[in-house]
Amino acid sequence: MAGPGQSALLTDLYQLTMLDSYWQTGMEDTATFELFTRRLPASRRFLLAAGLEQALDFLETVAVTDDELAWLESTGRFGGKFLDRLGQLRFTGDVWAMPEGTAFFPQEPVLRVEAPLPEAQLVESRLINLIHFPTLICSKAARCVLAAGGKTLVDFGMRRAHGAEAALFAARSAWIAGFAGTATVLAGQRFGLPIFGTMAHSFVQAHDSEAEAFEHFAAARPDGLVLLIDTYDVDRALDTVARLADGDTGLPVHVDAVRLDSGDLLTGARHIRERLDGLGRPEIGVFLSGDLDEYRLAELMDANVPASGFGVGTRLDTSADAPSIDFAYKLQSYAGRPRRKRSPGKATWPGARQVWRTLDSDGRLARDILGPAGGDEPGSPLLTRVMAGGRRVEPAESLDDCRSRAARELERLPTDLRSLELAREGWAPEISSELEALARATDQAFGY
Repeated sequence: MAGPGQSALLTDLYQLTMLDSYWQTGMEDTATFELFTRRLPASRRFLLAAGLEQALDFLETVAVTDDELAWLESTGRFGGKFLDRLGQLRFTGDVWAMPEGTAFFPQEPVLRVEAPLPEAQLVESRLINLIHFPTLICSKAARCVLAAGGKTLVDFGMRRAHGAEAALFAARSAWIAGFAGTATVLAGQRFGLPIFGTMAHSFVQAHDSEAEAFEHFAAARPDGLVLLIDTYDVDRALDTVARLADGDTGLPVHVDAVRLDSGDLLTGARHIRERLDGLGRPEIGVFLSGDLDEYRLAELMDANVPASGFGVGTRLDTSADAPSIDFAYKLQSYAGRPRRKRSPGKATWPGARQVWRTLDSDGRLARDILGPAGGDEPGSPLLTRVMAGGRRVEPAESLDDCRSRAARELERLPTDLRSLELAREGWAPEISSELEALARATDQAFGY
């Protein structure tokens, strides 16, 4: 049985009812759809694109199984001819996209699909689903990276992520954004990510003493040892850590860091650093976790917290301050004619579009121009063709390349876009005169 993520039934019912009508009326000409966000969340000044690899996997393999067709028939909603065609449906279209790790802004298409109308329509819901969450978390993680000023960041959020797929996608997206790795073991296996781990309070509590717990853990994990020190009393735990590092127990161990997971992290980190230095252990780092996000990281960094790294969990993997992006997947043209939506607050620009980006003399983002895909505007085009005839044009891009791109993109952001403060005015692309003219012509062609 195919996994649910590859099934064409992981969709909204109206996709199937529209598909039925398209087939009955012979509407199978080429359609162009584009995926973009109408606006940024109030707390965001930019987004980082992610999820493209999973989207392409879906498009290459999407299908409906015999069991699913049998279930659809049992609902009584669809006839045999429709089910026969649905069982044969595969994606055969072309796709253009921004590479993962690219910074983007409202109205800029992240993904463009050109395919027979039924195919392009059917994949809408899952494509939004696959691009939305990874982009959401990648953008949140990027803000944490900016706030942490080069300190080590580890994704700790799997246990409170909204399901298994979300946990894996969050770890992958955080890595692209610049995190050092994840605590999620399966993400290490699936994506080749570095994995990190320490111990739980339960491990300490299960032993008759904290010293015994540390010794047992050190015996099993002598290299790169990180010990959790706030189960009982931090000062007593630090004395035990120092004795262990000094070799008093006879174990050949190297204590890499101690972890603090509770209380006032700034005061606690300062105290721990002072105590470790006083115990002659300046090489042992202080790793902090517990309810962290970019805002708390910025506060800690502004206060010169003596930490070597941070574990960021729940608030990252749920994007707690901005849990959704206003992504839309809209019809841009059908049968060779541009189309646009005119709904108040949701109007769209018609036709296949491209984004051209210009940098200033310092290598920072200067402007984006949004125009027709066949145009020739100043700057570098951001969307490239990644799929033709339902198959990838090139092999999958490595995560390291995506990560390097994200780092360059963050470096190129102007100072105001790197800020964590709420934006007074949103940053958006300039609209080309050609696109404005196409919108007027499209309205006239449809009698508006």
